[in-house]
Parts: sequence; structure tokens; C-alpha cells
Amino acid sequence: MKKKLVGMLILAMTATTILGGCGSKEGKEETSDGKVKIRFASWDTAEDVERQQKLVDQFNAEHDDIEVTLEAYGSDFDTKISAGMGSGDTPDVMYMWNYPAYADGLEPLDSYIEKEGEDYKSNFYDTLWNYNSLDDTTYGIPVGFTTHALFYNKDLFAEAGIEEPTNDWTWDDLQKAAKTIYEKCGVKGFSFQMKPDPYDFEMYLWSNGAAYTDEDGNLEKNLNSKKSKEVFEMFQEMEKEEYAVATEKTGTDEFRAGNTAMYVYGSWAINSLEEDGMNYGVVNIPSFADADHPSVSILSSSGISISKDSKHKEEAWEFVKFWTSEEMNKERIGLELPVLNSVVESEKIMEQPQYAPFYTMLEQSDGYTPASFIIDEWSELSESLSLSFEQVFNPSVLEKPSDVLDEAAQQ
Repeated sequence: MKKKLVGMLILAMTATTILGGCGSKEGKEETSDGKVKIRFASWDTAEDVERQQKLVDQFNAEHDDIEVTLEAYGSDFDTKISAGMGSGDTPDVMYMWNYPAYADGLEPLDSYIEKEGEDYKSNFYDTLWNYNSLDDTTYGIPVGFTTHALFYNKDLFAEAGIEEPTNDWTWDDLQKAAKTIYEKCGVKGFSFQMKPDPYDFEMYLWSNGAAYTDEDGNLEKNLNSKKSKEVFEMFQEMEKEEYAVATEKTGTDEFRAGNTAMYVYGSWAINSLEEDGMNYGVVNIPSFADADHPSVSILSSSGISISKDSKHKEEAWEFVKFWTSEEMNKERIGLELPVLNSVVESEKIMEQPQYAPFYTMLEQSDGYTPASFIIDEWSELSESLSLSFEQVFNPSVLEKPSDVLDEAAQQ
């Protein structure tokens, strides 16, 4: 679920002194000037650390009694968080995404949220709470997200002489356009991943009225249902007819190079496309013509959590409130899509065509639970499913989807 998430950090503390005696805060770790020390952990990349550090410095300047320290773990985030939880050395506050894996080490936040009043919680997009909770318990406050949407190359559509995609498109519309572009322009009309991340790919099944599993975790008659098989057959058929291509990576490289006219991806691609000066557009993911609801997207959602073992939970919550405030949500625009209704409105995000579809997809995707939140051994199953999906989409294999899914459902 983590994937490509933009803008995340980790804070490690410097040497600490446990102060005792008259006037001290018993059990609190404090700096030499009496401030309570809070460790804040995230997975931000090096290029974003300086920007995030300035925001942490702002919090420290505004608080006489708390000092937050920050350290970027980068790609080692999960390893270090897991090690910290195992050794009892978890940061007080941390970015979070994989709640099924880490929930036992996290502080339930519902009582903290309740104290802030209904306006605090209701300002966040409702769908985001689904991805920051587990078993009806909230473990993270949303700070960033992306859904998926359809990116398209405006120049290729113009060259082919066909109308650009709209938010009302179905997969039938996409296939017709992709074929025309392939025939007239000599480039692939659509691309998708040859070995898709199962976490992401489930959104296509949802859009067609299916899912990997039921609420009890049963794959049989779900992963291999008629509706599920239709999705895999559609993607494979586009590939067989050669107007679509299954890529080894995300499809962004092919799209930026002008070698494919359309692909589905998260908002992570926007910055690179803007830097390229590419003439592109973004619309909702196409829907299935026979479905009784619009298309659905998976979410890659980042939250901020408090360690269950933190000795400074009230101070940690103060920092969480700061980091999830309107001011900070605005400051992180460009690193993360805003999660607050008030910020989306004040910054006129929905008037920006490159961002609006991700919010439309967010609203359309409420109420869906990823299999990763249902199946305990999701990590192992995900690896197995990924290999199965590759059997369907690898051009050197292209096994019959029905057979592959029937076998995969027996796991």
C-alpha cells in the first residue's frame, strides 16, 4: 500500500537527559533547557528533508515546552520502524501507512480526535479515515494521499484527430481511442503494468463489481468470479490486439517519451510531467459500461501516528495537531495532495484540472476495503498474486486469465 507516497520523514532524537527533582516532569525526557523531546519519524526523500525541517523548526519556535527532532529514514523506513517497535525504541510520532502490520505498536487516536470536536474530524475527506483505521479504531491522522486517474497525451489525440477523454468515459471508449491512436500515430494507445501491484489492481475489480476477497478473507468465488475474470480478460485482450502494452515499470517513462497515449497512475507523475513541459490532461478512470456505479480507485494514503509506548503522548498529540493543521496542509502542497476540505476550497484545488480528478476519484471510492486490510498474511499473498498476474500479462506467456485466477483462488 505504501508505494510511491510523496513527502514523508523521520525524526530521531539527540542525546537526552532524564531530569528529576523539584520542578521536573517525572518520567519525561527533556533537553537541557527543560523542553520535552519528541521524536518524529518519516520516509521523506533527501530533497524534501530541508523543506520539512523548516516546518518542524516552526513548531519548535512556537512551543516553549516541546522540542521535536527529525531524521529522514528514506527507503529504510519500514526496517527501522519495525526494529524500533521490536526493541522498544519507537519514535514518539511517525508517518504511517501499513496499519495492519503496525497497529499493535500504535496509540489508538479516537479519544484524542473526540476531544478536538466534530469540526476537526469532519474537515478531513471521509474516505481517508477508512485507510487510517483498522477494526473500527483510528491509528493515524491523514496528512497526504493520492488516488489514481487517467493521464493522456493531448498532442497524440490531436494528431489522431479524435476527441480527448472525459470524466464520463467507459473502458469501451478508451479501447476505441487507443486503437485509433495506434493505427494513425504508430504508438501504443494505452499502457499498464505487466506485473501490477495487487494492492493497486484491485480497484479495477471494484469498478466492475468484484473484489479479491469477501469480508471473511475468502478468495474463492471472489478473485476468480466472472466479474473479476472480465477485468483481466479485457486488459489481456488490449495487449493481444497490440494497441496496448504491458510495461515493466509504472508506464510513466513510456508516457513521458510519447510512446503511449494513455495510462492510469497516481498524482506522483504530475511534477515530472510539468518539468517536461508535456501537453497532458487528467480525467477520471473509465468506468465499466455494465457497472451500476462509477469507477473506483485505490488510495495510497499517508497518516501520522503516535507510538503506543511513547512517554510523551500529550506532547506528541500537540505536534500531530500542528502537522495536520490547515497551515501545514497548505505548506506541503506539492509534496502531498491536501486532505482538508477547507484547504481544497481555499486554494481552489478543484479548479486545477491536473488535480481535480484525484479528488473526484476519492469521493467515488468511499466504502471499499482493500484486501490488505482483511487478509492477515497479505504480504505473502501479494507476492504470489503478483506472479500470477504476470502470467496473464507477460507478452511471452499470456496464460488464460480464467485458469490463472482459478488456481490463484485456491491459496
